[in-house]
Amino acid sequence: MSLPPGFLDELRTRTSLAQVVGRKVTWDARKSNPGKGDYWAPCPFHQEKTASFHLDDRKGFYYCFGCHAKGDALSFIRETENVGFMEAVEMLAREAGLTMPARDPQAQVKADRATELAAVMEQAARFYRLQLNTAQGSAARDYLAGRGLDEAAGERFGIGYAPDSRTALTRALGEAGLASDLIVEAGLAIRPDDGGTPYDRFRGRIIFPIRDVRGRCIAFGGRAMDPNARAKYLNSPETLLFDKGRSLYNIGPAREAAGKVGGLIVAEGYMDVIALVRAGFEHAVAPLGTAITEDQLHLMWRLAPEPVIALDGDKAGLRAAMRLVDIALPLLEPGRSLRFCLLPEGMDPDDLLRARGIGAMQALLDAARPMVDLLWQKTIEGRVFDSPERRAGLDADLKAALATIRDGSIRGHYAEALRERRAALFAPLRGPDRPFRGGGFRPIIPVAATEGTRNSLLARDTGADSTDQLREAMILALCLSYPALVAKFESALERLILCGAGYDRLRTAILSHAPVAGGNAGSLQRAITEAIGPAVLENLHALRHLKVSPLLARRVDEDMAARALAEELAKLETVRGARSEISEAMVDMTGLVDEGLTWRLQQAAEAKNRALRTTLPEGGTEAEDRESLSAFLQNLIDDQVWVKKKG
Repeated sequence: MSLPPGFLDELRTRTSLAQVVGRKVTWDARKSNPGKGDYWAPCPFHQEKTASFHLDDRKGFYYCFGCHAKGDALSFIRETENVGFMEAVEMLAREAGLTMPARDPQAQVKADRATELAAVMEQAARFYRLQLNTAQGSAARDYLAGRGLDEAAGERFGIGYAPDSRTALTRALGEAGLASDLIVEAGLAIRPDDGGTPYDRFRGRIIFPIRDVRGRCIAFGGRAMDPNARAKYLNSPETLLFDKGRSLYNIGPAREAAGKVGGLIVAEGYMDVIALVRAGFEHAVAPLGTAITEDQLHLMWRLAPEPVIALDGDKAGLRAAMRLVDIALPLLEPGRSLRFCLLPEGMDPDDLLRARGIGAMQALLDAARPMVDLLWQKTIEGRVFDSPERRAGLDADLKAALATIRDGSIRGHYAEALRERRAALFAPLRGPDRPFRGGGFRPIIPVAATEGTRNSLLARDTGADSTDQLREAMILALCLSYPALVAKFESALERLILCGAGYDRLRTAILSHAPVAGGNAGSLQRAITEAIGPAVLENLHALRHLKVSPLLARRVDEDMAARALAEELAKLETVRGARSEISEAMVDMTGLVDEGLTWRLQQAAEAKNRALRTTLPEGGTEAEDRESLSAFLQNLIDDQVWVKKKG
């Protein structure tokens, strides 16, 4: 099977080699530096006690100084799992969450066509480069010189010029023997709607070649020399080679530089990157004329854990930063975030470097702000909070933003940071108690939650419970024993969040192989063992509560198994929903508490107890524990111990 162009590059981009290899080795904590993607361990390919196996996670490459084994993630899987190339690709794709391309008999044809297009792009790059040094390119040379770019800079970045002629490039490439269809397909020319002679896409523009990680020219960016041009900057269209949402300008050189300095700078445009690189900041990249995409973020994070977004200090730059915050929040992981360097208003990196020098640029980069600052600024920008309703609106907006953060630990730290900023914002509004002059009942003044409340069983029970993993195991075991049920519960299984070690991979394998198992449990488990290895299945079957389950110990009616599977899925969803409500209530509990929070906690407790009531056996220690917990929670709610009554 031939893979489509770019698939392996995308696979390597989305995969951490350290995670792949980390399942087989124990890293040497003294020699390794995870922050820089630098790992050392005893070699998994030969017997040794010293750590001579080195892995560079940024470059995606390993090498053993003892046995000289070397390679990337695919070669590591092939060697350690004893599988072929395509099997290794499939295993890595499942781990990266990529869908294997359908078997395409035309894939090799596409690959060959991509090679042809890349050759056309290189010829075009040479043509544009030569044109910069002609009489027609004099104005472009003067412009570049005015921006401080000399011949060496032009040569380094391959800067060229597209003559202000309708057919200069197409004519030159045609004389070199290239077909017009190929030139159009490469995005270099446009064919009129009436099917007439193609004409050049880039005319009267300074040309910046855009290259991929491998250094191939895949597209061009053109800056208009005419100030009245409809578009100041123009990029190549999407082609077989070029996907602008998955590409970054200067990505190849920046990848190597980022591995050395442990960081990445993301500027707005070509000239910014060129100015930064020439000033010594070689780890600089730029998106290609559009807002940064999720794919570009993942690409950046493969190069550095915390890229610095350096944006122009104007309203447009700030708006771009705010949009990026919304995109990045759901993707955050521990040790993987963004920082923002907002330049002085009216200046871009090129302006700043020329006006104030390298030291000023470095100082701004060192002072880059964490993303939570931008989130806070985005939420309060232009708003006045002079009423309870407006402050409640702020709270609702902050909770909505927090809800988009998938990682629980990061969400908690963001909540804490935002609470601190909220407290500082409203501090002037909190003065000494004043006499109540409104008549009627004196209100209960909400106060901070007591330490006892925050440490109660209800408050502490907000994360994943060990019983969750037992229930997850039962769900997976039922699917393995009754493969015919997988199709019926496919949607619920796909949505299910799994916390047990290896359970996510097992679920993916079940969904992939159950349709062809024909209801045969043995066939399904053999297929899964071949796909992901035996370890996860062995660990699952070793669990004691599965060994004694009547549903698994012997074959039962399939309808009974279906009811059991539906019940386990429902219980897990109910308990986690209640836990989520309690977690949100805890966010409130660190601030002011009112009767609304009391009701929310009560509802959450009742929902959770209802779910557990159908699971725990009647009588015995577990039942007593449940009743004790329920009584404790109800007393806590009834007494409202966190509300200080004014007597």
